[in-house]
Amino acid sequence: MVCVMVWRNTCSSLNQWKRLHLSLQELLAWLQLKEDELKQQAPIGGDLPTVQKQNDTFKRELKTKEPVIMSALETVRIFLAEQPVEGLEKLYPEPRELSPEERAQNVTKLLRRQADEVKTEWDKLNLHSADWQKKIDDALERLQGLQEAMDELDLKLRQAEVFKGSWQPVGDLLIDSLQDHLEKVKVYRAEIVPLKEKVHQVNELAQRFTPPDIQLSPYNLSCVEDLNTRWKVLQVAIDERIRQLHEAHRDFGPTSQHFLTTSVQGPWERAISPNKVPYYINHETQTTCWDHPKMTELYQSLADLNNVRFSAYRTAMKLRRLQKALCLDLLSLSAACDALDQHNLKQNDQPMDILQIINCLTTIYDRLEQEHNNLVNVPLCVDMCLNWLLNVYDTGRTGRIRVLSFKTGVVSLCKAHLEDKYRYLFKQVASSTGFCDQRRLGLLLHDSIQIPRQLGEVASFGGSNIEPSVRSCFQFANNKPEIEAALFLDWMRLEPQSMVWLPVLHRVAAAETAKHQAKCNICKECPIIGFRYRSLKHFNYDICQSCFFSGRVAKGHKMHYPMVEYCTPTTSGEDVRDFAKVLKNKFRTKRYFAKHPRMGYLPVQTVLEGDNMETPASSPQLSHDDTHSRIEHYASRYETSWTLGRSFSKQSYKKIPKASFASLLLLNRNLQAEYDRLKQQHDHKGLSPLPSPPEMMPVSPQSPRDAELIAEAKLLRQHKGRLEARMQILEDHNKQLESQLHRLRQLLEQPQADAKVNGTTLSSPSTSLQRSDSSQPMLLRVVGSQTSETMGKFTEFRLS
Repeated sequence: MVCVMVWRNTCSSLNQWKRLHLSLQELLAWLQLKEDELKQQAPIGGDLPTVQKQNDTFKRELKTKEPVIMSALETVRIFLAEQPVEGLEKLYPEPRELSPEERAQNVTKLLRRQADEVKTEWDKLNLHSADWQKKIDDALERLQGLQEAMDELDLKLRQAEVFKGSWQPVGDLLIDSLQDHLEKVKVYRAEIVPLKEKVHQVNELAQRFTPPDIQLSPYNLSCVEDLNTRWKVLQVAIDERIRQLHEAHRDFGPTSQHFLTTSVQGPWERAISPNKVPYYINHETQTTCWDHPKMTELYQSLADLNNVRFSAYRTAMKLRRLQKALCLDLLSLSAACDALDQHNLKQNDQPMDILQIINCLTTIYDRLEQEHNNLVNVPLCVDMCLNWLLNVYDTGRTGRIRVLSFKTGVVSLCKAHLEDKYRYLFKQVASSTGFCDQRRLGLLLHDSIQIPRQLGEVASFGGSNIEPSVRSCFQFANNKPEIEAALFLDWMRLEPQSMVWLPVLHRVAAAETAKHQAKCNICKECPIIGFRYRSLKHFNYDICQSCFFSGRVAKGHKMHYPMVEYCTPTTSGEDVRDFAKVLKNKFRTKRYFAKHPRMGYLPVQTVLEGDNMETPASSPQLSHDDTHSRIEHYASRYETSWTLGRSFSKQSYKKIPKASFASLLLLNRNLQAEYDRLKQQHDHKGLSPLPSPPEMMPVSPQSPRDAELIAEAKLLRQHKGRLEARMQILEDHNKQLESQLHRLRQLLEQPQADAKVNGTTLSSPSTSLQRSDSSQPMLLRVVGSQTSETMGKFTEFRLS
């Protein structure tokens, strides 16, 4: 009976065990499958939808299966609790054939092991799932951030692209609306600057997704690349639009250089000749002219400086006024070099057309406007500077000047140390080895002398022939075939006659704000502003620049007395030194000063009618240590000329007979006839009326025939120089006579009470702005005499 019951229980347990065994096997297979699926899901999806799908699907499957696994494990636990654990094993310790009860016991052990394995695998799967879930949540958060950044950037780019799509073709825009369109595009370019940061943010977020953890999907990668491409295309489109509008604003259609039309006001209009050279129309007078109206006013105002008796100072003061009008006193040398480099102006012998000049000047003045917004009017400054450069280097209005000429003009009037200008200009004509030959130096000096030539002052600086200056420089260098920068600087420090106007310009600029605690002994101005002239003959005798330049003297003081010039306030050491010089000069006679003339510049040997205008032998150059005595030379000459000029005093003008008036007219006609004859002879020989850079001949010819040709060419150049100098002298003399005749007519026609003259001839403004030195008629017999007697004294102070 007991055996039957055991058998029945055993059969029932076996059936239940089979069901549980199959259930656990299925669960183990499912757990292994999910473990494999979990491993296969790595790496995490590269876009937001994929990650969200991975996250939701796996979590849902685990949640669905959890009750099944828990129920199966609970059933197994209950089943195992009802089974004996070790009873049969203890009854039969030795191996033998198993009975049904024993086999049931072994099945129970197997079922327990399966249940433990299911529980272990389930816990492991939950652990791996939790870790995977953490990675998915982190990836989900990062992908959401990337997606939001991309969506925001996409929206901004779409708005910008809509604005870009509204642009009309530049060719369809009205000329008058170009500036408005340009401003709108510039404003919008500033508004989309923050987009650059957003693009950078998107790129940074995308770079954080790196294999093997997370790899962006091809879709996300293409979206990021597309956003970057659209941003670059937008930037290029805006820059190109601005460039096109700029070009159209300056060059578009028949009204090219349109942005410069605002440089003139009614009734004036800016027009363009076929070769792009601007000219100006006055609709009131129905006339045209090459000069800008403001430039004409400036030239007329320069005539006020014609009463300055010394040409170097007169020229420098005119250039200083011109420099300020062109705002070049605000331009640093580095800024000028940057603009030249930006426009790739490196080939100095290449020509520049009008548009190239305007573009480079616009770059220069745009930068100056940013630094000095209240002082710089870009269209006006560009037009005025262009006008001046053409007046200096393109008087025939061909529409082209050389790059070297452009650099020389701009750098000469910019704000920089004097020696820095010398170094830069020398570098432009030096070869790649840093040396310069005669021909290259001639090009530089030729372009430089055109600046005072345009003001009508070239005769005072040796004329337009620069060959004597070149010869002087190379003689200073012991006749070397080439010179280096150091020798050139040493020569320029001596202030050669053809270039002396440039250092004087710097001293004039330095003296503008100088305040000297001294009183002028003539006009009683105190303190003295500008140049101060201290006598080295009398104690405590000072003259201001106005009195000195006009030739006024106080009682007891002679113009041949030595004086010293200061462009900055004096120091105690200078005061002591001048005091010692005054003591020395107290014991010196007039004969000593006559035997020791002083000159404030390096004269050059120039041929005029076979004679020397100025030679170093007759006018030795002083060392820089003796600069305080240089004024003696021209002071004595000036007194003589002043005495001669006094013959045209107020009383003398009243007593001029009509016979003298007729003799002046006859002299004027004779001079005009001689001038015409020389001019015809000059033109007949085929000589160019305008100066040009000379071509220096080789030192050693290869054959006697070459030597003859070289000698003949040299004679022709000398003859040309003599003719030009003679013609210049006749022109100057003729202008002075015309000025005298004009004044005499006024005196003869006006009532006696109104005929007030101060002893010097009044000069009327002219195109060349040439000073009329009628109070010094003897100074115009030769150019050299005029130069030495009107150049004035130059100190060694430099503009810093």
